[in-house]
Amino acid sequence: MSQGREERDAERRRAALRDLERAGDESELVFSSAVKRAAERARDHFTAADAEGKDWTEVWGRRIGRALSLLAVLALAYYLAVTYL
Repeated sequence: MSQGREERDAERRRAALRDLERAGDESELVFSSAVKRAAERARDHFTAADAEGKDWTEVWGRRIGRALSLLAVLALAYYLAVTYL
């Protein structure tokens, strides 16, 4: 009777280890896909993929404005780091 119980416990332990390995693999996929989605969203944002018209002035105006805003944020972060740290 105890032999049957030990076999069931061993099988449950093996099944739990398989499940843990599978869950670890899936969490890496979720993280990498989240990073990929964030990178694609940033690329689309800075290339003005959301411009409603195909007017080149609107597209380039958005690109220039977004690039300048990024430079302003970086400059402000640098200034604050140098001043207060």
